[in-house]
Amino acid sequence: MADQYSRTRLLLGDEGISRLRNARVALFGLGGVGGYAAEALARSGIGALDLIDNDTISITNINRQLLATHSTVGQYKVDAAAERIKDIDPTIRVTTYKTFYLPETAGEFDFTQYNYIIDAIDTVTGKLALMEQAQAAGVPIISCMGTGNKLDAAAFEVADISKTSGCGLARVIRKECAKRGIRKVKVVYSKELPLMPDVDPEEPVPAGSSRRSLPGSTAFVPGAAGLILAGEVIRALAQGH
Repeated sequence: MADQYSRTRLLLGDEGISRLRNARVALFGLGGVGGYAAEALARSGIGALDLIDNDTISITNINRQLLATHSTVGQYKVDAAAERIKDIDPTIRVTTYKTFYLPETAGEFDFTQYNYIIDAIDTVTGKLALMEQAQAAGVPIISCMGTGNKLDAAAFEVADISKTSGCGLARVIRKECAKRGIRKVKVVYSKELPLMPDVDPEEPVPAGSSRRSLPGSTAFVPGAAGLILAGEVIRALAQGH
C-alpha cells in the first residue's frame, strides 16, 4: 500500500524504513544548515527528533534558512521547526530545547538515548563539547564546518576530522580533537577559499558578533551542507551502522 515513504522504501527497503522509524536523532542548531537537515530527517521518517536551538528567526535569516519566512519572523526556531515537522509527519516525536549549547549546558542532555547526533552549531567550544559527549556516550556524531562566505555548494566533502585540510574551522577543531583525544568524528567541510564579505555599515550585527566577523551567506551553500549531514545520518541508520 502506498504511503508517504513509498518512494524512500524503494531504495532503503522495509527494514531500512523500520530502522529510521525507530531511531532518535539529536540536531543541535537550526540555522541555515540545521534547518535543511531537519527537513530531510523528517521527510525520511526519523521516528524521534530532538531539536536544540535558543535563537529566534529574524528578517536577515530569510535569504538562507528554510524555517525563515515573513510569517515566522520572531518565532523560536525550534517552535517553527516542530510545527513544520508536525505538518510533514505528525507521528514523529519532536522534543524541543530552547538552549544555547555550550559545555555549561551539556548536562541538560542524556546523550546515551540518541542513535545519532548532528552538530550544526557555530561555536568552537560547543562543537568540541558535543564531540566529547558523543564519544563518552558511544554515539556517532557528524559535524558541519564553516559555510559562511562561500559560493560553491558542490565543494563539500565528507571525511573524518583528522583527514581534513583547507578549512580554517576544521583546522582549529582538528587540533583540539587531537589534544583532547577525540577520535572518529565525521565532518562535512569545504576547501573553497572564503570570500571577503562586503559588509553594509547599516547591517544589524547579531549579539556576540562584530561587524568584521559577520559572514555573508547564500540560499544554497548552507542548505547543501545540511542535506549532506542528514543524508549521511539517514544512510547510516537505515543500513544499521
